[in-house]
Amino acid sequence: MAEQIYLGIDLGAESGRVMAGRWAGGRLMLEELHRFPNGPVQLAGTLRWDAPRLWQEIQNGLAVAARRFGPRVVSVGVDTWGLDYVLLSKSGELLGLPFCYRDRRTRGLLAETLRKVPRADIFAATGAQFLEINTLYQWRAHFAASPEVFHTADTFLMMPDWLNWCLCGRRAAEFTDATTTQFCNPVRRAWSVELLQRLGLPTHCLPELVPPGTELARLRDSVREVTGLVPVPVVAPATHDTGSAVAAVPVGHTGRANWAYISSGTWSLVGIETREPLLSPRALELNVTNEGGVDGTWRVLKNVMGLWLVQRCRQAFVDRGGTVDYARLAELAAAAPSLRSWVNPDDPRFLNPADMPAEIRAYCRETGQPVPDDEGALVRCALESLALKYAEVLDEVAELGGEAIGAVHVVGGGSKNALLNQLTADACQRPVLAGPAEATVMGNILMQARALGELGSLTELRAAVSASGEVTRFEPRPGSAGEWAEARGRFRRLCGRLA
Repeated sequence: MAEQIYLGIDLGAESGRVMAGRWAGGRLMLEELHRFPNGPVQLAGTLRWDAPRLWQEIQNGLAVAARRFGPRVVSVGVDTWGLDYVLLSKSGELLGLPFCYRDRRTRGLLAETLRKVPRADIFAATGAQFLEINTLYQWRAHFAASPEVFHTADTFLMMPDWLNWCLCGRRAAEFTDATTTQFCNPVRRAWSVELLQRLGLPTHCLPELVPPGTELARLRDSVREVTGLVPVPVVAPATHDTGSAVAAVPVGHTGRANWAYISSGTWSLVGIETREPLLSPRALELNVTNEGGVDGTWRVLKNVMGLWLVQRCRQAFVDRGGTVDYARLAELAAAAPSLRSWVNPDDPRFLNPADMPAEIRAYCRETGQPVPDDEGALVRCALESLALKYAEVLDEVAELGGEAIGAVHVVGGGSKNALLNQLTADACQRPVLAGPAEATVMGNILMQARALGELGSLTELRAAVSASGEVTRFEPRPGSAGEWAEARGRFRRLCGRLA
């Protein structure tokens, strides 16, 4: 068959890309067309996303695609991080720059919300993990500070939904990203209007929900004029980046059905795939989240802070004239003493500290552990802490799922971190299958191909990933079980101490 070109727009917290997926039937080849930096902007004491600049960069990338491939481009799709949103007026005006989930305005609102509505009621209505950065608490903060904005708003859109509106003009919310808000009902697969009403929040601006794989509309004429693209359809894949990444887990490599995943990047999403949301009292107690997936599946998982710890350490090193290269930092960490000092990655103090190395050292000092004294020791502390947290979460989701986990798939950019993969295998005492690193954009693009009839089931999509991406296997080191079992016990006590 003739090669077809699908365009994947993939936005993360550090950077964005416009990627071309070259599909000739059975195998996908990726080509990066345009990469641009991303990051929150300080504005009048708040932390915002520069949405117009992101949209301009996306148009730049689409123009590259038009020049490079012309009429061979057949569709375009968007995925981004979750939680954050925009408000549009009836005429399509952007009502302020969107807030970043790391903005301070939500601090204290989780506890205050639970005084109004019991935790069990919120979980029954949403199935979501309780995190102070969730859209629910962002909305409460936003509405309290600027009710006039909501009175003007006609439509609430999550970030990828807004980009879809920019592309084609349709106002709709794709389901996988909507489930990150903590006001989407997993049983009814609809907005939790009653919960919002109990909290005195507006509901008039909630858009229609659409499933992943929906063909939304064709490119706006104005986008075609700016970019030179032909009038291709805009497809909503799993627009939450984790949803796309998990759709692209190459499970054929495990040889068995009981697998788990870690979508590893700035955040680590650690969990299992199920056919129904898990809403039991034990799921509430363990504070898991139920996020929508492809073909009616659910991602039962926990959000773990992820490689943000290392990213912010690296930035601090750069600011002080230290090591810039991630590969060199991995070498220094590999040479550092093992199993000495750890932090709880999910402690709120690590969400957005001014100085990550100083915060890690302070935590270790306060807990009576050896204080990491150089770059290698700091990165080693961060990576071992992540591996130990992964092991803890995997045990929890395995308990909820009722099956032992046979293998752990690590996908996303973090799958390239060989040291973290080996530490994860040791901590979990399970094989780790790392890759593909580009699972998110592969899932995005292959969902577009499926929407246009090139693929059938989710199984076929994953088979295409297996045929197109590389996987590296990490086994637990022989004889490592004892020392890591002892480490996991110490880690649990450590996390409990400062809980």
